[in-house]
Amino acid sequence: MPHRRTTEHGPLKAAVIGAGAFGRHHASKYRGLEGVELTAIADANPEVRKGAFAAHGVEAVADWRDLLGRVDLVSICTPAVTHSTIVRAFLNSGANVLVEKPIATSLEEADALIALAEETGKVLTVGHQERFVFARTGLLDFPDAPKEVSCWRMGPWTGRGADVSAVLDLMIHDLDLMHQMIPGGVASVTAKSHAEMGRLADEVAATVTFKNGSVAHLETSRIAANRRRGMRAVYADGVVEIDFLTRKMRNTTHRRLNALELGDPLGESVAAFVKAVQQGTPALVRPEEARQALQTALMIDEASETGGDVQQQMRYAAYA
Repeated sequence: MPHRRTTEHGPLKAAVIGAGAFGRHHASKYRGLEGVELTAIADANPEVRKGAFAAHGVEAVADWRDLLGRVDLVSICTPAVTHSTIVRAFLNSGANVLVEKPIATSLEEADALIALAEETGKVLTVGHQERFVFARTGLLDFPDAPKEVSCWRMGPWTGRGADVSAVLDLMIHDLDLMHQMIPGGVASVTAKSHAEMGRLADEVAATVTFKNGSVAHLETSRIAANRRRGMRAVYADGVVEIDFLTRKMRNTTHRRLNALELGDPLGESVAAFVKAVQQGTPALVRPEEARQALQTALMIDEASETGGDVQQQMRYAAYA
């Protein structure tokens, strides 16, 4: 159980590591929360630091290590390959951590971070914000799993997230949602991929078969000409289809669903993190759940290893 942090000690001091587009949003969310004081932002880029200072008027440092031991809360919005090192340092310094997805880039790193959070009694949660959108629709409340799910997430190249494959960059959102909708482990994975902007996969198509017999088909691209984002879930009594760009939903089942309202998932995520720290309750997105999504993502990466324009397809061994 995390240690409870009460308001008797004054406002929680928060910092954001990585002040790019997403980090700036995290900073704004902290500033809008009662009982929290945004005290610092860290970014190696001097122009980014200048912009962050102008926007928020707080200390802006080049090296995140300068903030160790000085904050109660930290959002880590740096490239995925740096997550493990920075999360470990802040947990050891006594801070509670919200790290953007993925939790890490290897299972060994993820396991070490989960163990360290337990050892230090600090909150560790991961930014799978889209779960908050799904939860409002009621899709996560169904007692039975869908027989088949299809997810597609396409968009043009931005250069962000290029330190990892499109699976860890984009598809991991859908993998987290699939694991929330379908209980139990994965039986097998097949996948194919295409790399265009570098050595890592930019487009991936995967089929994940779960131990309960459910099947998920996932497509992701970060080099698509146009944006597409949707989902189709087949249940015993009908189909649920969602277009996340037009916000249209089609439901032929007898199940009651709420309209798709995007709301402010990042704001909800940051607020839930702060509440967990203040009240000593578990985070809504547990690190063990983020590890599960990471494990499946790594299975897909392994199944779709590619070089240049070469596409490969293979079957990956099941995991427990």
